[in-house]
Amino acid sequence: MRFNPLIIITALYAAAFSLPGHSQDKELTLYTQRHYAFDEEVHAKFFEKTGIKVNVVKAAADELIVRLQEEGENTPADLFMATDGGTLHRAHQAGILQPMTSKVALEKVQPPLREKGSHWVAMTKRARVIVHSKDRVDPSELSTYEALADKAWRGRVIVRSSTNSYNQALLTTVIDADGREKALKWAAGVRKNMARPPQGSDRDQIRAVAAGLADVAIVNTYYLGILETAEEQKDRDAAAAVKVFFPNQDGRGAHINISGLGVVKASSKVGLANQFIDFLLSDEVQALYSKNTFEYPVVEGVPLSKRQKVWGEFKADDVNFSVLGDLNAEAIKVFNEAGWE
Repeated sequence: MRFNPLIIITALYAAAFSLPGHSQDKELTLYTQRHYAFDEEVHAKFFEKTGIKVNVVKAAADELIVRLQEEGENTPADLFMATDGGTLHRAHQAGILQPMTSKVALEKVQPPLREKGSHWVAMTKRARVIVHSKDRVDPSELSTYEALADKAWRGRVIVRSSTNSYNQALLTTVIDADGREKALKWAAGVRKNMARPPQGSDRDQIRAVAAGLADVAIVNTYYLGILETAEEQKDRDAAAAVKVFFPNQDGRGAHINISGLGVVKASSKVGLANQFIDFLLSDEVQALYSKNTFEYPVVEGVPLSKRQKVWGEFKADDVNFSVLGDLNAEAIKVFNEAGWE
């Protein structure tokens, strides 16, 4: 009987890399849709502290969910991270996540920022707010998201495409709060009030308001922070020309959404994965995110950054993130019916 030396070498190599204590046992694979450079610094800090390396695979969230379903038990992924509570809900519904055992998550983050069965937990949150021109808009003119559909705002509103998940999440909360009929009327009214067809990113909306193309925009708070600290002076000038307004403060509160993560069901590194979650939810890292990405901490007691304090305190919508997932398809239909590209 003859032995194939390549097969023998391959088998020995694989066996060596499966031995306890080998570096591969101190690695995690993270499937994520986040695209923030600061995340890499956080992963580096985690490695310095624990010796655990985080390997990152980036793609659109829905693509990653499908990939995890197709890979099944053979997936290399240990963690799934998304920038939308509705997406995390859909990942849980797809059966690709397992309950976490992170002590920090269980003790410091309560529902709705943690799924009630602990299949996912928020790591940061942000508000979707109105930014307005300091020169052309008095804050007393503003009140709610719904009011942006009024005739008084004809030709004065600017916002990105309905294909954007941030807008879809916002609309799901309008549907949940006001009903489908009123949500459709609102979406159609806002579209009619737009100064131009939807285009560009949240940063582009802020720049457009500063340039006088519109008076108000709907954006995520952290994009203003990005422009306020940008290298280019024109971006810092654009940020200085607008001000944050938190809508619906006399009602349900300003819409918030989250970035969060869960442990992949097929992962064999549950302990390491939960250690990573503990790290992300530590006071130190929560404060770092607040300062560097301008996202809000999800752990109570962690101080806000100076920039966030300038934006002001606000009442947040006590959103059930399962609603964002369950009503997402309906929100897309409403946008299409309203003619919001």
